[in-house]
Amino acid sequence: MSRIDVRKTAKLYINGAFVRSESGRVYSVEHADGSAVVRVSQGSRKDLRDAVRGSRSAQTGWAERTGYNRGQILYRIAEIMEERRDTFVDRLLTGGMSDDAAEAELDASVDRLVWYAGWADKFAQVFGNLNPVAGPFFNISAPEPTGLVGVVLADASPLLGIVSRVAPIIVSGNTAVVVVGGPRPLASIALTEVLATADVPAGVVNIITGDAQELGPVLANHMDVNALDIVGVEPTLAAAMTRDAAENVKRVTVEAEPQFMDEAAQSPYIIAKFVETKTVWHPKGV
Repeated sequence: MSRIDVRKTAKLYINGAFVRSESGRVYSVEHADGSAVVRVSQGSRKDLRDAVRGSRSAQTGWAERTGYNRGQILYRIAEIMEERRDTFVDRLLTGGMSDDAAEAELDASVDRLVWYAGWADKFAQVFGNLNPVAGPFFNISAPEPTGLVGVVLADASPLLGIVSRVAPIIVSGNTAVVVVGGPRPLASIALTEVLATADVPAGVVNIITGDAQELGPVLANHMDVNALDIVGVEPTLAAAMTRDAAENVKRVTVEAEPQFMDEAAQSPYIIAKFVETKTVWHPKGV
């Protein structure tokens, strides 16, 4: 019997499901040698709104989980990525990386997930505190998740980039809607297949392949998005999104030229960018 090649159309990952774009649009991803590899769904404005709706519904339940449990889930993502090493390396090679660069990208991605998993039940102790006050009160500050974070990610680092931005966002109880642009999304798509089998609740991470110029402003203007993380996007678009985000006072971080292999690309202070500090007063007993 002759072998039949099944040509894949990569789908969007929205609310825990793999769906085609409602617009029906697709674009072709080419191998570094110019040969066609796969067709990829191109997300639309409605796809993005669906992702925001699913992400919002998942956020409260995700935030209510213990930090220990969230850490376990991040660690499980890392485990499965390691188990599927050959697949990830192949996707990175298809995008034009050398063998050594692809191996290094995967190793760094796995290590970064494990590193942030370790912070899941510790960052609150570092960024929270008992404040001294003049009076018979306890005054306690503790970090809480900002809510729903929209991420617009350029194609500078197709696997390590998305891991480096999503891990610190979700480890504290936020949820994420990620727009992945550029011609090399295959490693990011492979990550969605890991998320679907790694006990990540539906809606916690949504990944949409598409045009950042089209979808970025939709995230910036969406009133149910609490924060924006704009990474590697060209300056004119980043400035326009920052301006639009002021409409509902979104927290915005912009990193114009990310260096994901640097030590500074993993830090508890990146977690702190996406939390709010809640302070409570409580009377002391006599």
